[in-house]
Amino acid sequence: MDDLDGKLITLLRRDARRSISDIGAELGVSRATVRARLERLERSGEIVGYTVVLKADAFAQAVRGIMMIEIEGHVADKVIRTLGGYPEVTAIHTTNGRWDLVAELATDSLPDFDAVLRRIRLVPGITASETTLLLATPRSSRARL
Repeated sequence: MDDLDGKLITLLRRDARRSISDIGAELGVSRATVRARLERLERSGEIVGYTVVLKADAFAQAVRGIMMIEIEGHVADKVIRTLGGYPEVTAIHTTNGRWDLVAELATDSLPDFDAVLRRIRLVPGITASETTLLLATPRSSRARL
């Protein structure tokens, strides 16, 4: 992947529905060049798909945080399934080191955030957790409206 591919992907992250002509004009290349690069990036697996961004996902909720979670024994899959059912849990990551999981959380208020923390801490198999509030996001590749 070269610099032009990187710029193309940046434009697609902002709006994957833009026309190839518009993308070509902004990048200063022909439609054929944009189409060929897109096809190559798709064939190579660099681009694996395109998606829709929902309004609820694009607008940040008032309170966001990261919760590091320690799990006992071999119940990680069960804990992940349980956390996946909580609408306040926007992402779950497995990790190494002291913590077994990292959960991204988002709520509309601090009392709501506190309530979801208490619910998560009661999930069977979770033995410890540590939570950090996210104050600002100066850079993100996630789409925003």
